[in-house]
Amino acid sequence: MTNRDWIEHWRRVGPKLDQVRRAELRAFDYEAQLPAIEALLEIACKLAQPRTTSGLAELHRRLGRGAK
Repeated sequence: MTNRDWIEHWRRVGPKLDQVRRAELRAFDYEAQLPAIEALLEIACKLAQPRTTSGLAELHRRLGRGAK
């Protein structure tokens, strides 16, 4: 497949996939999934660590290394 073929493919398929995603979100049963959602939130709270920086300095350091 050429790049143009892929572009045309995703131009056609993209809206259909969006329809499927929206239908799945409308049909999602939050009440049935509440125990799993709560368990994931509990794990996140237990493992969360406060950040000491925003990470911007690290990003700049990494981008600078890549440019060399």
